[in-house]
Amino acid sequence: MRTSDGSGRTTPPRPLDVESLFPGLAAHRRTATRLHPRPGTPGPRDSHVGGPMLWPADEPWPVCDGPHRRAPGPEPLPLVALAQLHARDVPDLPAGPDGCDLLQVFWCPFDAHGPTGYGMYTHLRWRRAAEVRVPATERPAPGAVGFDGYLPEPCVLHPERITEYPYIELLTGELGAAVDAWEEAQEEALAEAQDEAALARTARQIAEGPDHHGEEDDDEPWLPTYECDLSVAPGWKVGGHAAWNVTGPGTMDCAACGCPMELLLTVATNEWHADRKSWIPLEDGPMSPTGVVVGNHGKLNLFACPRDPSHPHRFSVQ
Repeated sequence: MRTSDGSGRTTPPRPLDVESLFPGLAAHRRTATRLHPRPGTPGPRDSHVGGPMLWPADEPWPVCDGPHRRAPGPEPLPLVALAQLHARDVPDLPAGPDGCDLLQVFWCPFDAHGPTGYGMYTHLRWRRAAEVRVPATERPAPGAVGFDGYLPEPCVLHPERITEYPYIELLTGELGAAVDAWEEAQEEALAEAQDEAALARTARQIAEGPDHHGEEDDDEPWLPTYECDLSVAPGWKVGGHAAWNVTGPGTMDCAACGCPMELLLTVATNEWHADRKSWIPLEDGPMSPTGVVVGNHGKLNLFACPRDPSHPHRFSVQ
């Protein structure tokens, strides 16, 4: 799979075969492409986060024309280039409208939108990469930024295709009950193992007495869970299943046609979390390589209409 610097990243094998545990999950299996952004110097014809866009020199740059508190200077405000994804690099990127093969993602650097006046504004642009004969050599700066977390560090991508399963709260019926029961048993077993490890550490401290130097064992007890290790991958990705860990499961239907929408892109603050270390790539594991911060250090899920990708997208912050 093509990457900007010729190298790759590899997600470790899942600690358990979840379909062997729960055969009913096979019907809900989806692929996703982890993007694995890493700081670098992408070019305008690369897939990237925060790099130069393949933008026609004669085409106006997208702007946000809403009011922005604390933003000096005239409106409208140029949008920040967030990410650029070529279909050739990202196998789970759906086909764009009218044969478009390049997705460009922008957002406003101010929380000043939506019904509350404190929400996010995102903008998607599809195009055919081959039609950009004379790309712009400069991109306008917003002039003011409401929050530094909206400014991504330029990153090259290392796309990797993986398999995902639905967020745990979306599982219903007998399958959902079985996964919930197993999850609870895993959590109880982990709590017992942690208690036993704590007792062992205390006993060792007493036995060593004054010679004890306070070193702790590196191997803390750990057991995989469905939610953290076997279902939805953390970090930046295209496609797959969405996590709903903040709001709980929601419905995302297309405002234009009513079709259930599908996850297009996840923009994440972190590539992994303390309870999701099993997803750290074998090659390296920076937690926050892009510098992007979404909400309360969460993630932005962008959804698209599978029936017509030209229909307006929707998003959810988790």
